[in-house]
Amino acid sequence: MRVDIGSRSDVGLKRARNEDCYCVLRELGLFVVSDGIGGQAKGEIASAMAVDAVVTHCQQATAGPNSSLQSHSRLSAKTRHLANAVRWANRKIRTAATGHSAYFGMGATLVAAWLNGECLSIVNVGDSRAYMLRAGALKQLTRDHSLAAERARRGITTKQEAATSTLQNVLLQALGVNDKIDVEAEDVSLQPGDVVLLCTDGLTHMVSDAEIAAALVTCENAQRAADRLVELASTHGGKDNITAVVLRIDHNANGLLSRLCGLWGSAA
Repeated sequence: MRVDIGSRSDVGLKRARNEDCYCVLRELGLFVVSDGIGGQAKGEIASAMAVDAVVTHCQQATAGPNSSLQSHSRLSAKTRHLANAVRWANRKIRTAATGHSAYFGMGATLVAAWLNGECLSIVNVGDSRAYMLRAGALKQLTRDHSLAAERARRGITTKQEAATSTLQNVLLQALGVNDKIDVEAEDVSLQPGDVVLLCTDGLTHMVSDAEIAAALVTCENAQRAADRLVELASTHGGKDNITAVVLRIDHNANGLLSRLCGLWGSAA
């Protein structure tokens, strides 16, 4: 397999600054997207801290075993590394938020993916999402940690009602808010032709699943797909910062993941 990668982040039309942050680390096959919360510059700081902490922890993990990893037998070692990296990010942001009055109340959502052979390790906290498009059908790989989503899961409201509810903005979990977090973690098998999307809620609150699927299907490459998704969110109002990272899984002659070279990308 080989991976075509595209990424784009934009401040949108209503916000003064971009509090989203992302990283595409090609040599590790690691992709991280975070959306800061807390207002002013605090969200911007929290998302940057979240991305840096996860990337640093994963880089260290590849250098040798980490005895502090929590054991979950159903998950691969790489997925456990990634989940542990998110817990570490939570501790770092929490320490900063409680130790400095200027950072009080800051936090971040996060979604990350790590290529693992012909599988993908996926983790998330908050309402930044991962999707997979396979054979033209779009599936959300992550669960939103919002009050609206939880009410829909319990059957109190429908999924359609949750998608337009103001309770989407009430997060039940975010990095830095509590001392402990429940990280959603999963191993996802990959097939040639799959398209994976990591994004913040500035995209999903403005663009429907049908429009997301259409963009991923029709755009000729991953970068054009990322650009198109950001353009759609802006066309529909751009009420929040918008970030999209797109991975297109293809064949190559050897049936292996293509060589990956390092590239950082973050919203300033």
